[in-house]
Amino acid sequence: MTTVDVVLRYSGQPSEAAIFALGSLRDVYGIRRVSFARAEKTLTVEFDATRLNTATVEQLVRRTGLCVEEIVPQLAPQVAAVPAA
Repeated sequence: MTTVDVVLRYSGQPSEAAIFALGSLRDVYGIRRVSFARAEKTLTVEFDATRLNTATVEQLVRRTGLCVEEIVPQLAPQVAAVPAA
């Protein structure tokens, strides 16, 4: 099993129906954990990468009614080294 976290930024306030639907995501085989960071307006989903991929997880979250804006990159961008003069 390979666990992967995907962080999704959402807009607006999640409805009560969306919150309940997000809670039922744990019933999907391969989803391990779902957690909110309301201050940052992000949702973190931990899943088994041997069962699911990021695109599938994003689609499942969108089906709950949550307005997903983007997938937040996990790695900082690499800066090219400047050669010494």
